[in-house]
Amino acid sequence: MLIIPAIDLKDGKCVRLLRGEEGTETVFSQDPVAVATNWMECGARLIHVVDLDGAFSGKPRNFELIKEIVKSVPCSVQVGGGIRDMETIERYLETGLDRVILGTIALQKPEILTEANSRFPRRIAVGIDTRNGEIAVKGWKETVEFNLKSFLRELKTVGISVVVHTDIDRDGTLEGININAVEEFVRNSPIPVIASGGISGPDDLEKLCNLTKVGLLGVIVGKSIYSGKIDLREAIERFSDY
Repeated sequence: MLIIPAIDLKDGKCVRLLRGEEGTETVFSQDPVAVATNWMECGARLIHVVDLDGAFSGKPRNFELIKEIVKSVPCSVQVGGGIRDMETIERYLETGLDRVILGTIALQKPEILTEANSRFPRRIAVGIDTRNGEIAVKGWKETVEFNLKSFLRELKTVGISVVVHTDIDRDGTLEGININAVEEFVRNSPIPVIASGGISGPDDLEKLCNLTKVGLLGVIVGKSIYSGKIDLREAIERFSDY
């Protein structure tokens, strides 16, 4: 099971939000590149980067900083937030990062998702963020009615290789994962899943390990590693073999 540290960028700083709400950020570092280097040195094989400014505005706001992060670490990097057209997808993938995560655009303009995955196979992931059981879009500001099972089947048909699922109700709260909701999502997905939202400590990671047999690829950890609830190096050593 991949243990994936998160770096959320806002105004060039490394922050965490509470339940994805704009204006609730806590700043953890003024130097996101140093944070990325630290997580890599702890053994991270993949780092999850989100351009929060991009997610809220609809276009990249931290591109140069993300480009610097990609250059600074030899491990894989995936990026999401405000990626809503082919030009942006191309610019990001030209930096050498491993994959981009499409959210809003995957729902609203599936033809772009199809084109992107055709041109860049296995380098396109889809982010599905849920709040109160509904899919949230546009920086989590809006929710839309969508048949989740059908959407996941469509993604499988398109050829998407990874889905990143965030439980917004738990994200940044350290309240612990909603293991039943995560299990339901993973079992309904015909595509490997990376889970995110509410990880509070090693016990949550232990619970998630049981889902690797049914399609869980990894878990994103954010506030839990910044607050010291989880030691990233120890977590990677303990859970990577699952």
